[in-house]
Amino acid sequence: MSFVWNHAPPKDEFVVTTPLGATVAEMSGDASTRRVEVRTSDGRTDTASDWASLTERVVGFPVPVDGLAFWAQGSPRPEAQQSTEVDAAGRLRVLRQDGCEIVYSYADAAPLPTQLRLTCHDIELRIVIDGRRAV
Repeated sequence: MSFVWNHAPPKDEFVVTTPLGATVAEMSGDASTRRVEVRTSDGRTDTASDWASLTERVVGFPVPVDGLAFWAQGSPRPEAQQSTEVDAAGRLRVLRQDGCEIVYSYADAAPLPTQLRLTCHDIELRIVIDGRRAV
């Protein structure tokens, strides 16, 4: 599975696809209205007041979308407990926050991570960041 994520606060949109490119689900949320929704490829829809509840029902585990926006940038979510390890260049190497462990990989001297290994709730996600756009 892969996904494309568009993050433009307060809105987030995810499109989850199979390895062959078929859409499995489209999820969107708006933090200002506390509403997230999903539409699956078979036409089913569901809504919730938060990402964790909706993603747990849809994919079987809560996806920490609130933290992901910060973690993908190589930084902890503000105002939340954390423990960190940094590499020789001072970049975040391991972050433990919100019940998750995030291990970062960087391309050469790049300041932002290119890969994350996210372990939460006995689930491991490997995320490759292949593009960033300024918001």
